Amino acid sequence: MLHQFNPLERPVELKSGSHHITWGDGKNFVLFAGPDIIEDEGLVMETGKEMKRVTQEMGIPWILKCSYDKANRQSAKSFRGPGVSSALKSLQKIKSDLGCLLLTDVHETSQVQIMAEVADVIQIPAFLSRQTDLMIAAAKTGKVIHIKKGQFLAPWDMKAIAQKAVDAGNSKLLLCERGTTFGYNRLINDMTGLVEMRQFGFPVIMDVTHSTQLPGAGATGETSGGRSNMIAPLARAALAVGVDGLFLEAHPNPDQALCDGPTSLPLKDLGPLLKQLQAVWKVHQK
Repeated sequence: MLHQFNPLERPVELKSGSHHITWGDGKNFVLFAGPDIIEDEGLVMETGKEMKRVTQEMGIPWILKCSYDKANRQSAKSFRGPGVSSALKSLQKIKSDLGCLLLTDVHETSQVQIMAEVADVIQIPAFLSRQTDLMIAAAKTGKVIHIKKGQFLAPWDMKAIAQKAVDAGNSKLLLCERGTTFGYNRLINDMTGLVEMRQFGFPVIMDVTHSTQLPGAGATGETSGGRSNMIAPLARAALAVGVDGLFLEAHPNPDQALCDGPTSLPLKDLGPLLKQLQAVWKVHQK
């Protein structure tokens, strides 16, 4: 029997003010997109304005993605961000000025309540996907939780991880594929895993930028490399298989980005890519 991209029995909804986002109903795909981290407030605002313009023109639901701290860097010399207190103020201002929803990640239980004050979607980073206390604390906020599948996990391992949040009283979960470790300095994507994870009854998101990462493959071995030219093929493939949303990082000038530049989409390429993706998505509507 041919695989069909069917609506889920329990789609995930997010309502906040005039915003109403739904994952899993088969009507649209949702885009998480933004710069990797707050390099400065102006850059995030510039990027967010362009993303809002492009997605509104195309009718694509969009949520700004931006990290306030990168706690899992390979080298202690890597840029981590402006610090939690400063970042929180910036994220609140950016969200208010843009009139958008926000996704950001948490790394410790002590950060969860602080970030829940500003974030509409809380992200559990891939390396922390098995941290039970962090998952439970995030679930108890009642927010939509975006769980990155660890690079070391199989798709079916995500069922037990999701169950932790469900047991804590929160089934508003999104399961995210972001590549699986394959030897040294390489990640691969198993497209059948997208189908397998969605069979657990939760919407599935494809992270098309971190999936292009080459961990530890920077010129000095202290930073990660990447293959940003693979972002578009992965995005098209994921929508063709059937996912409920895409996650990507974009930057006005990836070569100058302070974090994850090699895996970031040039901001100027966002519009053309989304036009391609809309064409792929329409196949599911026929």
